[in-house]
Amino acid sequence: MRPSSVTLAGSRTAAIAHTRGQRALTACGLGLFAVLPALSALPAAAASTPPAARAHRAAPPSLPGPETGTAAYLEAVRHNPQLLHRFMERLPKGGDLHNHLSGAVTTEYLIQLAAEDGLCIETSTMTAVAPPCGPGTRPAAEAGTDPAFRDAIVRAWSMQDFPAGGNGHDHFFATFGKFGEVTWRHPGKLLAEVADTAAEQNQFYLETMTTPASDGAKKLATEVGWDDDLARLHGELVAGGKLDRLVTQARQEADKAEAEFRATARCGTDRAHPGCALEVRWISQGSRGSVPEQVFTQLALGMRLAERDDRFVAVNLVQPEDGERALADYQLQMRMVKYLHGVYPRAHVTLHAGELWPGLVKPEDLKFHIRQAVSVAGAERIGHGVDLVHEDNWQDTAHTMAAREIAVEVPFTSNAQILGVKGADHPFNTYRRFGVPVVLATDDPGVSRTDITRQYAYAAETYGLTYPTLKNLARASLEYAFLPGQSLWRGNPTRDGYRPVSACRTARPGSPEPRPECRRLLANSPKARAEWRQETAFLAFERAFGRGN
Repeated sequence: MRPSSVTLAGSRTAAIAHTRGQRALTACGLGLFAVLPALSALPAAAASTPPAARAHRAAPPSLPGPETGTAAYLEAVRHNPQLLHRFMERLPKGGDLHNHLSGAVTTEYLIQLAAEDGLCIETSTMTAVAPPCGPGTRPAAEAGTDPAFRDAIVRAWSMQDFPAGGNGHDHFFATFGKFGEVTWRHPGKLLAEVADTAAEQNQFYLETMTTPASDGAKKLATEVGWDDDLARLHGELVAGGKLDRLVTQARQEADKAEAEFRATARCGTDRAHPGCALEVRWISQGSRGSVPEQVFTQLALGMRLAERDDRFVAVNLVQPEDGERALADYQLQMRMVKYLHGVYPRAHVTLHAGELWPGLVKPEDLKFHIRQAVSVAGAERIGHGVDLVHEDNWQDTAHTMAAREIAVEVPFTSNAQILGVKGADHPFNTYRRFGVPVVLATDDPGVSRTDITRQYAYAAETYGLTYPTLKNLARASLEYAFLPGQSLWRGNPTRDGYRPVSACRTARPGSPEPRPECRRLLANSPKARAEWRQETAFLAFERAFGRGN
């Protein structure tokens, strides 16, 4: 979605490209889960038509007792905000697949880090700058003793108190340039806070976006320049080991950030933070508002990284999709992704596409972005996809996404704040009706002042989702994650329901151990392990809420 995070920590505006916030920062791929002791015997999918309706039916004909009780509990508390929030907070919620690291950190923590680093705040713009604090600036530390100053920073660095009739789009994207001087310095600390929050909200996996080797990629792009022949341009990047040196730099930065994370979170000690148990992978960003040679270099680096370091799994394009260069170069950038994916087929691709709305861009710019991300670039997931029904032949695109199991990443709060799109205007139900996999995500919860619990609560309240539907949304967020290994689920679970593969079909929660075939699957597949862990968590959750607790 957002601006270009020009630092690995994820600061995402062009303004940061001219600051030290452009430094590359990356962080770790964290712990793999141990094989957990029990997988629920899940209900077989009912035979009903059409497939999309089968995948998203309100509830299967026969639910296990605790699941039935949990579904009833949700209906009983649906209109009680306090109890509904408690339910959603404790609900196992899979993974967050659309998350920008710097935008995910709470504004209060960014202010704390700014104070610890002795940074200054320009009082006219509330932008963090390096010391010394000269005229027109104040030490960030003064926010600790001046509540009015602190509140002004919070409002400038987030959507806090932003007026409903204001330009949420511009204010949102402007925040990243204001706190960019903070975020590039401590990616490991940022990750420690974000990972703790995800784990405490009963998530098991995180994919977060960063910009690896940012300065080096920009220098290499300038050195090589642009060539319309993409094969020749790629050859220039790899000649003499130039691109490989960037890969080495990015991996070294990842090592450093991982060490900072582990120290901050006290991993490996008896005071380890919850985030130490969260598995984290990285998505490398390209800045779609940059010149073509820089975008190409960032994408090439990200894909090469994904094939050489399993902490990195995919590439994406960030910065406002409605930016002047982003619009002008959109089709060229889709061709870049297509070409590079042919060179690096093991790298995954997820793309911000369709984060647009009538009035934000000209009508002709609403007609093809999602379609090209799918049909040209070969995206495996789509971020936002909000303008779907405004595209030409959008039904064909939706059918293609369903057939290829191309998931759409939906951050409700972000879509409302930036585009003003919510409720019936949002294509959430349209995607589901066509059988397109849907996963809920946070996007930039620090800037948006939200969390994953609120995304699930909003979905339940606004669209009347039942407990089995929410459960499958959580399952989808692991099924369509870029975790390696075989899935725990057979076939197309969005279309056919979540049924265990044959190796684990007889496993039951509470049993001492799964059968040997299932143990082997879990031992060899990070994806299946994460899905197994979630099923075990569902069992405990349903035992609590399904009995009226």
